[in-house]
Amino acid sequence: MPKIEPYSDELLRMAASLYYVDGLGQAEVANLVRVSQTKISRLLAVALERGIVRISVDEYNPRNEKLEHDLCSRFGLRSAAVIRTAKNTTGEAARQTVGHFGAPFVASLLPQAGVVALGGGRSVAEVVQRFRRGTVRRLTVVQAMGSIDSNISAVDALELGRAIVKLWGGDFLTLSTPAFVADKKTRDSFLASDQIRFVWQRLKHADAALVGVGALPQSVYIERAVLSSSDIADLKSRGAVGEICGRFFDAQGKECVSRWKDRVMSIDLGQIRRIPQVIGVAAGPDRAAAVTAAMRGGLLKSLLIDESGALALLT
Repeated sequence: MPKIEPYSDELLRMAASLYYVDGLGQAEVANLVRVSQTKISRLLAVALERGIVRISVDEYNPRNEKLEHDLCSRFGLRSAAVIRTAKNTTGEAARQTVGHFGAPFVASLLPQAGVVALGGGRSVAEVVQRFRRGTVRRLTVVQAMGSIDSNISAVDALELGRAIVKLWGGDFLTLSTPAFVADKKTRDSFLASDQIRFVWQRLKHADAALVGVGALPQSVYIERAVLSSSDIADLKSRGAVGEICGRFFDAQGKECVSRWKDRVMSIDLGQIRRIPQVIGVAAGPDRAAAVTAAMRGGLLKSLLIDESGALALLT
């Protein structure tokens, strides 16, 4: 049997009026209502449950439509979502805000049926983890790059792809390789296997892609000890300013010639350019050079970003 709260509607109206209308503190309300202070928050919660308290909030628009228009005009994007953030919001909090308010935008751009190439990363994870169930989709989600290391985390494409098909239905194809292999010969050996070749063919026919845009100083590959600081310095010396799915590109969005180019197991930049809808996700002004280069190189068709990042792009 469900527990029946002993509070009368009259008592709840009194407590709610004192607290919400008269602005008294919970200690004062407890004194006047003649209950312990620890019970006041419960009384207020029950008042809300019974409809005695009805909360009305003015509609909030989380997007800066002017900046969205400016980005599309400046960079030739098909669509953009610029998410408003609270003052001094940076790092993880910025990614969370972008993910929370940007998830519906991204979901609206993904097809109801078709092939979706999926990258990993913290920003993409914040979006995927906030997708809502909605209509069942007939998607084939394909992991767009190998696993960064053996310690698979919640932000890796392997886990994010599983989450999407669990939520919306469909199939998930994994790329069962490391992100970077020892040399070109090893990479070619992987590509010759039937299993990997099948996944590769599906990537070539992707209808959409969801990817993060990485900046070298904040590279996840440094964080997870795949690349060293000297590796990053070498990439910078070759003109690298950003990365998508383990592919390092220069200020024009062209892949840099480096020892990593022939060792990465991921969708290549030429394939990405041919995908009809590529949604890039980024947060923060420190991603500006990488995002600008990706757009300049035709790697992104749509962009989800926060206000500070958008302003940096337009400066």
